[in-house]
Amino acid sequence: MSVLAAISVVLLLIVVHEFGHFAAARLQKIRVNRFSIGFGPTLLKYQGSETEYAIRAIPLGGYVGFPDDDPDSTIPLDDPNLLRNRPVLDRAIVISAGVIANLIFAYFLLVAQATTIGFQDINYRPGVLVPQLLSEAESAAAQAGVKPGDIILKIDNLELDDSGKALENLRTAIQNSPDKSLRLSIKRDVETVTVDVKPNIGQDGKGRIGVMLAPNGDIVRRRAKNIVEAFTAGANEFQRIIQLTVQGFWQLISNFSENAQQVAGPVAIVAVGAELARNDLGNLLQFGALISINLAIINILPLPALDGGQLAFLTVEGVTGKPLPSKLQNGIMQTGLVLLLSLGIFIIVRDTMNLAFFQNLFQ
Repeated sequence: MSVLAAISVVLLLIVVHEFGHFAAARLQKIRVNRFSIGFGPTLLKYQGSETEYAIRAIPLGGYVGFPDDDPDSTIPLDDPNLLRNRPVLDRAIVISAGVIANLIFAYFLLVAQATTIGFQDINYRPGVLVPQLLSEAESAAAQAGVKPGDIILKIDNLELDDSGKALENLRTAIQNSPDKSLRLSIKRDVETVTVDVKPNIGQDGKGRIGVMLAPNGDIVRRRAKNIVEAFTAGANEFQRIIQLTVQGFWQLISNFSENAQQVAGPVAIVAVGAELARNDLGNLLQFGALISINLAIINILPLPALDGGQLAFLTVEGVTGKPLPSKLQNGIMQTGLVLLLSLGIFIIVRDTMNLAFFQNLFQ
């Protein structure tokens, strides 16, 4: 059931994205002849007065089709309601509407979570928790006598109070002190001990002591007390996820070789969603918001075959006053589509082979 729930969330986000394109076109009276969820052979379809609605066999996306690209269309090429004959701004609205729809949908998912199960928060206590040593053989902390479960209360003269800034203050103090002895005051069970640790120098020149750090406190869920608070909490969480997602994409682009393995495809995404749903079905709200925001940001990237690539073509047309030659546009889009599909297939195969079922099968 949890797998089906996760798949349903991903499919819903695809529908939302494509409906954004569809609605933006129809509201501007632009002709649309196909609205499809999935690719490949048709499973179900309904022919409306102007548009064919279809569900296809491969649920890895969807598309909105326009008569402009249909060689069998009987609509005159000079019809003012064809997408190609509309001003650049009208076309830009249609192309960007999928991204906008995903962002709006993500926000309202977060508002719904704030209203129902609330967001995870921490009741902070003084200090920073050390849940795990990263490498006991090379860890400066292990050599100094730090143990898993310790709570660091003080570093030199810096008190680590009961706030969300304590962890960052400790991390900053360690990173700014490579190869310099630091005195840690540690709470261990019911006693307080003092150890001296000398951070190793990392590849980036910053101090490292080889520990995982976590806030010290109890995890709680906070629900909005009224609708105004729900919208405010949803906006704050929306902003936080946007910032983290953009930072993640920037780290991937700026240091691709080290972070490429973290790129996940549909299989891994569904696996994560299923695990979250298994623990608490309410987690699907935040999971859906996170994937919806990622889908929006990915699609707005200026890459061929994505919405951002088409917007890049429109930008060139808007600046120069004329579009790029059709053959050039089609060549770029087709090349980009082949590369994206090849990458997608590779990631799907890799993520599938990494599933626990296949790992156990080949052991």
